[in-house]
Amino acid sequence: MEFTKMHGLGNDFIVVAGEQSLPDNASELAIELCNRFFGIGADGLVYILPSEQADFRMRIINSDGSEAEQCGNAIRCVAKYVYDNGLIDRTEITIETLGAGVQKVQLTVQDGRVEKVRVDMGEPILNGLQVPTTVDAAQVVAHPIEVDGREFRFTAVSMGNPHCVIYVDDAVGFDLQAWGPKLETHPLFPRKTNVEFVTVKSRDYADMRVWERGAGPTLACGTGACATLVSSVLNGHTDRTATVSLKGGDLLIEWNEDDNHVYMTGPASVVFRGTVTR
Repeated sequence: MEFTKMHGLGNDFIVVAGEQSLPDNASELAIELCNRFFGIGADGLVYILPSEQADFRMRIINSDGSEAEQCGNAIRCVAKYVYDNGLIDRTEITIETLGAGVQKVQLTVQDGRVEKVRVDMGEPILNGLQVPTTVDAAQVVAHPIEVDGREFRFTAVSMGNPHCVIYVDDAVGFDLQAWGPKLETHPLFPRKTNVEFVTVKSRDYADMRVWERGAGPTLACGTGACATLVSSVLNGHTDRTATVSLKGGDLLIEWNEDDNHVYMTGPASVVFRGTVTR
């Protein structure tokens, strides 16, 4: 199996193209290959597949073997892969995702290689039951949640996958290991959740650290950055366009008032290529 190791702001993936469908053993392969000591090492295994609705279809298997509905960093990597490897020659393409449908992607190309990717991430889902949470409300904003005797306030947003956004005094220094897994599996989230810890610095800038469902702490989360911007607008903390700063770098996020879509702009990079043999 030939693969390309790629990352979006340090959120890294094993990218595989050429399969016609998701292999039956994709979950076992992800657990094995994503292991950072006994495998290639990655946050997830990504397959680029044919699509009847779009130019390509993306499937993402997390490092624990579970499947993610969507991933903003992975879709940028897929977009760069298909253009740089000559699978498509257009700078406007479409990619089908499991949880967010078909998404439109614009590529910025320099010297024949993709430098930046702007993704139309679609409309955020704010209804509590649809995110999903167990809270039956049109919007779940600053809702109390208790873990081990500590109360947080979270805002629920789905970008095709569920997010729980929590504002803290110091996101950069926040103890992800202590609180991330407990919030991910809290009974309020029937399909578990990604958890973003956020400190807003200004109307157009916020620090974010993430505990990803099925992967743990990662250097970046594209859908999480989108959820952070939406949550920050709903809570009155930022304007509708802001830079979200993650451990691996910055993403520009826009929540367009005209079409209600969220747009994410950021880089994607190739680390190395290889072949898995047995």
